[in-house]
Amino acid sequence: MPFLRTITHETPEDPGAHPFDLPAVRALGDGLELHPKVTFLVGENGSGKSTVLEGIADKWGFSMQSGNRVGHPGLRQYETALAPTLRISRSPGIRPMDGFFLRAESFYNFATEMDELEEDPWTANGYFSYGGRSLHEQSHGEAFLSTFLNRFDGHGLFLLDEPEAALSPARQLTFLVRMHDLAKDFSQFIIATHSPIIMAYPEAYIYRLGPGGIDRLELRETDHYQITKRVLDAPERTLEQLLADDEEDD
Repeated sequence: MPFLRTITHETPEDPGAHPFDLPAVRALGDGLELHPKVTFLVGENGSGKSTVLEGIADKWGFSMQSGNRVGHPGLRQYETALAPTLRISRSPGIRPMDGFFLRAESFYNFATEMDELEEDPWTANGYFSYGGRSLHEQSHGEAFLSTFLNRFDGHGLFLLDEPEAALSPARQLTFLVRMHDLAKDFSQFIIATHSPIIMAYPEAYIYRLGPGGIDRLELRETDHYQITKRVLDAPERTLEQLLADDEEDD
Protein backbone atom coordinates (compact mmCIF):
# COMPACT_ATOMS: atom_id res chain seq x y z
CA MET A 1 0.00 0.00 0.00
CA PRO A 2 1.57 3.34 -1.04
CA PHE A 3 2.12 6.24 1.32
CA LEU A 4 1.08 8.67 -1.43
CA ARG A 5 -1.68 7.62 -3.81
CA THR A 6 -2.51 10.58 -6.04
CA ILE A 7 -1.41 14.16 -6.58
CA THR A 8 -3.79 16.88 -7.75
CA HIS A 9 -3.77 20.65 -7.60
CA GLU A 10 -6.34 23.39 -7.36
CA THR A 11 -6.51 26.34 -9.73
CA PRO A 12 -4.27 29.13 -8.39
CA GLU A 13 -5.23 32.78 -8.15
CA ASP A 14 -3.11 33.58 -11.20
CA PRO A 15 -3.17 30.58 -13.58
CA GLY A 16 -0.87 32.41 -16.00
CA ALA A 17 1.96 32.78 -13.49
CA HIS A 18 4.90 30.40 -13.49
CA PRO A 19 4.89 27.44 -12.90
CA PHE A 20 1.14 27.21 -13.52
CA ASP A 21 1.72 28.16 -17.14
CA LEU A 22 3.45 24.81 -17.72
CA PRO A 23 1.15 22.28 -19.46
CA ALA A 24 2.34 19.50 -17.14
CA VAL A 25 1.50 21.50 -14.03
CA ARG A 26 -1.95 22.35 -15.40
CA ALA A 27 -2.47 18.65 -16.13
CA LEU A 28 -2.08 17.87 -12.43
CA GLY A 29 -5.60 19.20 -12.03
CA ASP A 30 -6.81 15.92 -13.50
CA GLY A 31 -4.84 13.96 -10.90
CA LEU A 32 -1.65 11.92 -11.10
CA GLU A 33 -1.80 8.34 -9.83
CA LEU A 34 1.40 7.19 -8.15
CA HIS A 35 2.79 3.67 -8.27
CA PRO A 36 2.95 2.05 -4.83
CA LYS A 37 6.70 1.46 -5.32
CA VAL A 38 8.33 3.55 -8.07
CA THR A 39 7.06 6.45 -10.18
CA PHE A 40 9.26 8.21 -12.75
CA LEU A 41 8.79 11.76 -14.04
CA VAL A 42 10.58 12.25 -17.35
CA GLY A 43 10.71 14.91 -20.04
CA GLU A 44 12.87 17.56 -21.65
CA ASN A 45 14.58 20.31 -19.66
CA GLY A 46 11.97 22.87 -18.70
CA SER A 47 9.08 20.42 -18.93
CA GLY A 48 8.29 20.81 -15.23
CA LYS A 49 9.37 17.46 -13.78
CA SER A 50 11.67 18.99 -11.15
CA THR A 51 9.06 21.67 -10.43
CA VAL A 52 6.44 19.01 -9.74
CA LEU A 53 8.82 16.94 -7.63
CA GLU A 54 9.89 19.95 -5.58
CA GLY A 55 6.25 20.89 -5.06
CA ILE A 56 5.48 17.43 -3.70
CA ALA A 57 8.55 17.54 -1.46
CA ASP A 58 7.62 20.99 -0.15
CA LYS A 59 4.02 19.94 0.47
CA TRP A 60 5.22 16.89 2.40
CA GLY A 61 7.52 19.06 4.50
CA PHE A 62 10.95 18.01 3.27
CA SER A 63 13.86 20.43 3.44
CA MET A 64 14.24 22.06 0.04
CA GLN A 65 18.04 21.84 0.30
CA SER A 66 17.92 17.99 0.37
CA GLY A 67 17.40 15.84 3.42
CA ASN A 68 14.50 14.82 5.60
CA ARG A 69 11.65 16.72 7.21
CA VAL A 70 13.90 18.47 9.72
CA GLY A 71 15.62 21.38 8.04
CA HIS A 72 18.75 22.96 9.50
CA PRO A 73 17.99 26.54 10.65
CA GLY A 74 21.28 27.77 9.19
CA LEU A 75 20.30 26.86 5.66
CA ARG A 76 18.13 29.11 3.53
CA GLN A 77 14.73 27.52 3.09
CA TYR A 78 12.10 28.50 0.56
CA GLU A 79 8.58 27.59 -0.40
CA THR A 80 7.60 26.57 -3.88
CA ALA A 81 4.74 28.35 -5.61
CA LEU A 82 3.18 25.01 -6.48
CA ALA A 83 3.00 23.43 -3.02
CA PRO A 84 0.10 25.52 -1.61
CA THR A 85 -2.14 24.40 -4.48
CA LEU A 86 -1.25 20.69 -4.27
CA ARG A 87 -3.51 18.12 -2.71
CA ILE A 88 -1.97 14.77 -1.73
CA SER A 89 -4.10 11.67 -1.31
CA ARG A 90 -2.56 9.32 1.27
CA SER A 91 -3.32 5.76 2.22
CA PRO A 92 -5.23 5.82 5.52
CA GLY A 93 -3.55 4.63 8.67
CA ILE A 94 0.05 4.39 7.41
CA ARG A 95 2.92 6.84 7.46
CA PRO A 96 6.54 6.44 6.33
CA MET A 97 9.13 5.73 9.02
CA ASP A 98 11.90 7.27 6.92
CA GLY A 99 12.16 9.79 4.12
CA PHE A 100 14.52 11.89 2.05
CA PHE A 101 14.37 14.50 -0.68
CA LEU A 102 17.49 14.50 -2.85
CA ARG A 103 17.94 17.67 -4.86
CA ALA A 104 21.11 17.29 -6.93
CA GLU A 105 21.78 21.00 -7.39
CA SER A 106 21.77 21.74 -3.64
CA PHE A 107 23.42 18.52 -2.44
CA TYR A 108 26.64 20.44 -1.72
CA ASN A 109 24.77 22.59 0.81
CA PHE A 110 23.32 19.47 2.39
CA ALA A 111 26.81 17.95 2.73
CA THR A 112 27.97 21.13 4.45
CA GLU A 113 25.02 20.90 6.84
CA MET A 114 26.05 17.35 7.75
CA ASP A 115 29.57 18.57 8.57
CA GLU A 116 28.12 21.28 10.84
CA LEU A 117 25.95 18.74 12.65
CA GLU A 118 28.96 16.46 13.11
CA GLU A 119 30.81 19.24 14.96
CA ASP A 120 28.03 19.42 17.55
CA PRO A 121 28.38 16.70 20.24
CA TRP A 122 24.59 16.57 20.56
CA THR A 123 24.07 15.67 16.90
CA ALA A 124 27.32 13.94 15.90
CA ASN A 125 26.99 10.30 14.87
CA GLY A 126 30.33 9.58 13.24
CA TYR A 127 28.82 10.09 9.79
CA PHE A 128 27.21 6.68 10.34
CA SER A 129 24.43 7.38 7.85
CA TYR A 130 26.81 8.54 5.11
CA GLY A 131 29.51 5.90 4.83
CA GLY A 132 31.52 6.82 7.92
CA ARG A 133 33.10 10.05 6.64
CA SER A 134 32.22 13.52 5.46
CA LEU A 135 30.38 13.70 2.16
CA HIS A 136 32.83 16.44 1.19
CA GLU A 137 35.68 13.94 1.58
CA GLN A 138 34.11 11.70 -1.03
CA SER A 139 33.76 12.27 -4.74
CA HIS A 140 30.42 13.59 -5.92
CA GLY A 141 29.40 10.13 -7.11
CA GLU A 142 30.65 8.44 -3.94
CA ALA A 143 28.71 10.92 -1.81
CA PHE A 144 25.50 10.22 -3.73
CA LEU A 145 25.99 6.48 -3.53
CA SER A 146 26.92 6.61 0.18
CA THR A 147 23.66 8.41 0.84
CA PHE A 148 21.64 5.84 -1.09
CA LEU A 149 23.37 2.85 0.52
CA ASN A 150 23.67 4.07 4.11
CA ARG A 151 21.10 6.81 4.77
CA PHE A 152 18.00 5.32 3.11
CA ASP A 153 16.03 2.75 5.08
CA GLY A 154 12.88 0.67 4.73
CA HIS A 155 9.30 1.95 5.09
CA GLY A 156 10.46 5.24 3.59
CA LEU A 157 9.24 7.88 1.16
CA PHE A 158 12.04 9.02 -1.14
CA LEU A 159 11.79 11.87 -3.66
CA LEU A 160 14.85 12.06 -5.91
CA ASP A 161 15.68 14.71 -8.49
CA GLU A 162 18.07 13.26 -11.11
CA PRO A 163 19.88 10.76 -8.87
CA GLU A 164 21.97 9.73 -11.90
CA ALA A 165 23.64 13.17 -12.00
CA ALA A 166 26.90 11.91 -10.46
CA LEU A 167 26.64 8.18 -11.10
CA SER A 168 28.40 6.14 -13.77
CA PRO A 169 26.30 3.54 -15.61
CA ALA A 170 27.67 0.83 -13.30
CA ARG A 171 26.78 2.88 -10.22
CA GLN A 172 23.32 3.49 -11.60
CA LEU A 173 22.85 -0.27 -11.62
CA THR A 174 24.06 -0.36 -7.99
CA PHE A 175 21.48 2.30 -7.22
CA LEU A 176 18.76 0.18 -8.88
CA VAL A 177 19.65 -2.79 -6.68
CA ARG A 178 19.42 -0.62 -3.56
CA MET A 179 16.14 0.88 -4.70
CA HIS A 180 14.73 -2.59 -5.35
CA ASP A 181 15.71 -3.75 -1.85
CA LEU A 182 14.01 -0.72 -0.32
CA ALA A 183 10.91 -1.12 -2.49
CA LYS A 184 10.58 -4.69 -1.24
CA ASP A 185 10.86 -3.26 2.28
CA PHE A 186 7.72 -1.13 1.78
CA SER A 187 9.40 2.05 0.52
CA GLN A 188 7.99 4.34 -2.16
CA PHE A 189 10.00 6.38 -4.68
CA ILE A 190 9.11 9.32 -6.91
CA ILE A 191 12.03 10.11 -9.21
CA ALA A 192 12.66 12.79 -11.83
CA THR A 193 15.25 11.39 -14.22
CA HIS A 194 16.80 11.48 -17.69
CA SER A 195 18.44 8.07 -17.32
CA PRO A 196 17.01 5.20 -19.41
CA ILE A 197 18.99 2.83 -17.16
CA ILE A 198 17.19 3.97 -14.04
CA MET A 199 13.76 4.21 -15.66
CA ALA A 200 14.15 0.59 -16.81
CA TYR A 201 13.12 -0.52 -13.32
CA PRO A 202 10.34 -3.09 -13.92
CA GLU A 203 6.65 -2.30 -13.44
CA ALA A 204 7.26 1.33 -12.51
CA TYR A 205 4.98 4.09 -13.79
CA ILE A 206 6.72 6.39 -16.28
CA TYR A 207 5.05 9.76 -16.81
CA ARG A 208 6.25 12.05 -19.60
CA LEU A 209 5.80 15.73 -18.88
CA GLY A 210 5.76 18.01 -21.90
CA PRO A 211 3.83 20.45 -24.10
CA GLY A 212 0.90 18.04 -24.23
CA GLY A 213 0.65 17.81 -20.45
CA ILE A 214 1.30 14.44 -18.82
CA ASP A 215 1.01 11.03 -20.40
CA ARG A 216 2.07 7.58 -19.24
CA LEU A 217 4.54 5.63 -21.38
CA GLU A 218 6.41 2.37 -21.46
CA LEU A 219 10.22 2.50 -21.33
CA ARG A 220 10.71 1.83 -25.04
CA GLU A 221 8.31 4.63 -25.94
CA THR A 222 10.39 7.30 -24.22
CA ASP A 223 12.71 9.59 -26.17
CA HIS A 224 15.43 8.77 -23.64
CA TYR A 225 15.38 5.10 -24.58
CA GLN A 226 14.95 5.60 -28.32
CA ILE A 227 17.69 8.21 -28.69
CA THR A 228 20.14 6.27 -26.54
CA LYS A 229 19.43 3.05 -28.42
CA ARG A 230 19.82 4.75 -31.80
CA VAL A 231 23.21 6.17 -30.85
CA LEU A 232 24.50 2.95 -29.31
CA ASP A 233 23.25 0.76 -32.16
CA ALA A 234 24.95 2.88 -34.81
CA PRO A 235 27.14 5.59 -33.27
CA GLU A 236 29.12 6.38 -36.44
CA ARG A 237 26.08 6.64 -38.71
CA THR A 238 24.05 8.60 -36.16
CA LEU A 239 26.77 11.14 -35.47
CA GLU A 240 27.71 11.42 -39.13
CA GLN A 241 24.13 12.34 -39.95
CA LEU A 242 23.80 14.64 -36.94
CA LEU A 243 27.02 16.54 -37.61
CA ALA A 244 26.31 16.73 -41.33
CA ASP A 245 22.92 18.29 -40.59
CA ASP A 246 24.65 20.73 -38.24
CA GLU A 247 27.15 21.78 -40.94
CA GLU A 248 24.29 22.35 -43.40
CA ASP A 249 22.62 24.65 -40.87
CA ASP A 250 25.84 26.67 -40.65
